[in-house]
Amino acid sequence: MTTRRRLLVLAAAAAAVPPLNAFAATPPAALSSDDQALVDRAVAYLEGLTEARGRFVQTDARGATSQGELFLKRPGKARFAYDPPSGLLVVSDGGKVSIADSRLKTFDAYPLMATPLSLFLAKTIRLDRGVQVTRVARAADGFTITARDGKKETAGQISLTFTDSPMTLVGWSVTDAQGRTTQVRIQGLQRATGLDPSLFVLKDPRPKNVGRGKL
Repeated sequence: MTTRRRLLVLAAAAAAVPPLNAFAATPPAALSSDDQALVDRAVAYLEGLTEARGRFVQTDARGATSQGELFLKRPGKARFAYDPPSGLLVVSDGGKVSIADSRLKTFDAYPLMATPLSLFLAKTIRLDRGVQVTRVARAADGFTITARDGKKETAGQISLTFTDSPMTLVGWSVTDAQGRTTQVRIQGLQRATGLDPSLFVLKDPRPKNVGRGKL
């Protein structure tokens, strides 16, 4: 995969990158009781966010910005529909994350569990089992939780940012094994009901004899 393709995948916080060693050197210190309380609040909020939609603005590691519409349906499902002129569409169907680029005429798919999205799309979010919370940072109007896969099967780390009043997921950033960071800022995230199931289905549009051996 080219550097550009890898950055596009990371842009939706759904990258499958090589096994991680760089972030595995030192186990994180135990959380304070105050930090753990914030983690518990975040978990309760995310588990209650069964369906939602909003806009996102993405800034990749090179500083390039793009935006689009975001749909979430927990557990496991998400859709990032990028505005033109981008041809990128990223969909998690609960088992895999598929990335279609209409401009490059490419299609890639990765197991959801091999991407940072799995940390907050899981049916039961456990930030005390299988996931290492490495940092809880407070801000004037909220806080950020940084976590990585405790089993070291998912490369990189993800930082989730929340506001306090009302508590809302307002963005995240993903850092890959090479230290490149892609930021996603969410605008106007709202709870939704009855999202169309077809939003979370993305099939390979190419002829069956084209490129299938790469998936």
